[in-house]
Amino acid sequence: MTSNARSGHASGRRGDGIFGGISSLWLRLLVLSSLASGIAAAVTLVVAAMIDGGQGALSTAAGALLVMLFFAISLLIGHFVGRANPSGAIGLFVATYFVKVVGFAVVLFALGRPDWIIGRWFLIGAVVGVVAWQAAELYGFSKARLQIFNDPTEPKGGPDATA
Repeated sequence: MTSNARSGHASGRRGDGIFGGISSLWLRLLVLSSLASGIAAAVTLVVAAMIDGGQGALSTAAGALLVMLFFAISLLIGHFVGRANPSGAIGLFVATYFVKVVGFAVVLFALGRPDWIIGRWFLIGAVVGVVAWQAAELYGFSKARLQIFNDPTEPKGGPDATA
């Protein structure tokens, strides 16, 4: 089946916009998601500071930074491994996810809750960080031009030939 639709802009490296110079999808997502999560965390941090002072602001920042670190590791793995071995990247994502979950849990349980953390603001900072990060990733993936299917091949004799 052929289409008479025009192809539009060529996919690949673009020179427009803020992220035009970054050729890796994973690094573009990392920058976009970090900015979105950082801005959302900063707004939440200001609210926490007004309500509970410096401890609330620090607790919010700790929760948001932990989430940002958790997700950034995956995007960096996608950047470094996905280029060399795209089919193996998914398996590594899964393995890394389990290592991160277990690793972060062990660290949090081993350290315990420091006295300066206000649990409510830590949780709010983490949730705000997750929501902003995931929303930015969804937006970034929706704007990515990824070829899923092979381009159709024309039958011998041109596009009007029937098989």
